[in-house]
Amino acid sequence: MTDPTTAEPVIARTRLWLERAVIGLNLCPFAKAVHARGQIRWVVSPATTPEALREALCAELQWLAQANPAEVDTTLLIHPHVLGDFLDFNDFLGDAEQAVAELGLEGVLQVASFHPDYQFAGTQADDIANATNRSPYPTLHLLREASIERAVAAFPDPGTIYEANIATLRRLGPLGWARLMNEEPS
Repeated sequence: MTDPTTAEPVIARTRLWLERAVIGLNLCPFAKAVHARGQIRWVVSPATTPEALREALCAELQWLAQANPAEVDTTLLIHPHVLGDFLDFNDFLGDAEQAVAELGLEGVLQVASFHPDYQFAGTQADDIANATNRSPYPTLHLLREASIERAVAAFPDPGTIYEANIATLRRLGPLGWARLMNEEPS
């Protein structure tokens, strides 16, 4: 397990990002409820290799699959010591999907991805649209498929979320994003 003196600031910074960006900008209209109800499990992995991270991911997938959804609906697996390079992180996502399949959890859980240098295919690295998936640390978000289905069913037009996020971030701009996150613009 991670040293709590190391995990605490990592979680605090990630929680701030969740509150200011994800919830504050309404980038994910489904995040506010699980956060308000305290249903997010915050895990900081001490992994320093992709293999160790895969082990941690498998353990968290199994843990979440067994947990009571009313108590823990989702997990943020933050891994600040591995996959700092976005291309390596992106390559690892195939391993994450494979882990879900190997554990027999397809249709039960899925993994979403966030990274400080997240870049959508076909965009430039400095495109503000990439900020929709930019987090303070590399993070794997473990989600329950049933929760996603319920949230999407309750949302009038979930297909508009991505476009609305891009418009929000374009209005905010790089300087606004940096101010929001209390960072200097790159």
